[in-house]
Amino acid sequence: MIVKALLLENINPLAIEKLEAHGIEVTTAKGALDEDELIASLPGVDMLGIRSKTQVTKRVLDSAEADGLLAVGAFCIGTNQIDLSAAADRGVTVFNAPYSNTRSVVELAMAEIIMMARRLTDRNADMHAGVWNKSALHSHEVRGRTLGIVGYGNIGSQLSVLAEMFGMRVLFYDIAEKLALGNAERVDTLEELLERAEVITLHVDGRASNKNLFSEREFALMRPRSLFLNLCRGHVVDVDALAAALQSGHIAGASIDVFPAEPKAAGQPFESPLRGIPNVILTPHIGGSTMEAQHNIAEFVSGKLWNYVSQGATEMSVNIPSVTLPNGLGQFRIAHLHKNIPGVMAALNQRFGDLGVNISSQVLGTWGQTGYVVSDVSADVDDEVLNTLAAVPGTIRVLSLGGPAGLRSRRGTAPVSILA
Repeated sequence: MIVKALLLENINPLAIEKLEAHGIEVTTAKGALDEDELIASLPGVDMLGIRSKTQVTKRVLDSAEADGLLAVGAFCIGTNQIDLSAAADRGVTVFNAPYSNTRSVVELAMAEIIMMARRLTDRNADMHAGVWNKSALHSHEVRGRTLGIVGYGNIGSQLSVLAEMFGMRVLFYDIAEKLALGNAERVDTLEELLERAEVITLHVDGRASNKNLFSEREFALMRPRSLFLNLCRGHVVDVDALAAALQSGHIAGASIDVFPAEPKAAGQPFESPLRGIPNVILTPHIGGSTMEAQHNIAEFVSGKLWNYVSQGATEMSVNIPSVTLPNGLGQFRIAHLHKNIPGVMAALNQRFGDLGVNISSQVLGTWGQTGYVVSDVSADVDDEVLNTLAAVPGTIRVLSLGGPAGLRSRRGTAPVSILA
């Protein structure tokens, strides 16, 4: 069968080039799609590529139109726009790009810290208005200042190293155990970080519990005349509370790249209570939008999608067990996604034996409620074999990845709770 991919939100053309080089038929769309538009676009689609604005919800995944969807590629870091649990339950494997744009976000954060400290946005506005305001008032070096990083993951830790190179002291707070890099100091509580740091920057994930992580209370705890950055997720900051803290002068400047509500496409109106406030840098969700980052993301995610539909490889998937089986010579490959319940593997291998199909190599991985096994077998898998394997109780989806017919898939057809 011909594999078809739908790429939304202006994904870098390199992704199209890479997928088409493997014989995949690619359709593209410029902007994000809402639920109804996305559902209407999914019939016949095997792979879906999105960025941050298209919401792949349970309703989308449960729709009949998404029945053939095998994989979703998030051409970005975040995956909170995808219902990962529902995707796993429907046999849809999800990949993202956790490292490809890290450097771009870090460089933007560092640049914005310097711009706010020097009040370059205000000086730039003065000059464009024809005002020559040569003054050092409220303009500071970042050297010797204390940076507080909330979330010490890939971006936070790399920013930590770069900030130290600029002579900043670095504190960080994270709910998970993290190894401090360089001279960075871990603090035990968010409150301690807010009391000690002069610049606060957020680099947390998009989990629901992080909603309004920073609101009126947190801004009040920050040191007077400190600086604030959010380049992670829009919903983690109460922007009305931030606007109030800026207008009162308690917060001296802010740089915001992500917002609770964002336009779906370029050129659409943008509204925010932060507009028009001095020393506030507003950017349209471009933290990772450099040519280098988008090139790296396109190459990485398209490679993951191809490796999945051609080899069954799920390494670095965010919702399916990570399994990679080295290529076998002269073999046919079966990938089987199932509920992680007792007896599935025994029943699956019994079916292989009953059909006279010999297993030459096999790798199983489990993660939470999901199991995934890739098997190289000695004979081509026809529709009878594929249908028999799909009927194994507990099966979510079975894929045939080799043979004259190419990629084929079946959803599970038996009740999950009854094992034969």
